[in-house]
Amino acid sequence: LVQLVESGGGAVQTGGSLRLSCVASGDTAITTCMAWFSQDRGQEREGVATMFIGGLYPYYPATVKGRFTIAHDDAKNTLYLQMSSLRPDDTATYCCAARDGGGDYCYTLPPHYTNWGQGTQVTVSS
Repeated sequence: LVQLVESGGGAVQTGGSLRLSCVASGDTAITTCMAWFSQDRGQEREGVATMFIGGLYPYYPATVKGRFTIAHDDAKNTLYLQMSSLRPDDTATYCCAARDGGGDYCYTLPPHYTNWGQGTQVTVSS
């Protein structure tokens, strides 16, 4: 119902910054949560940022808090992940995700989300 396409990944050195973008199309009016997940070399996907549409209640795990910022541009139907102070442990494929429907929380758990992009690679060198 909602199509998501990520961009903005690349290779940077430790301490560098990237801004990932996720353009949404389709039935975006029913989206209630959006999130970014990371997945490195076959590991389980890990939530790195979530938010309600409207910018409410952004959430970050301790590993990225203070370094990553999630934001949404309603006019452009685009979700962003601003990443700063990058380190090698951040190396992963980053996917954006959207949830269609309600709920009390935007969980950092993959089953909570109904629509996924294909991901964009972020590589941080030492």
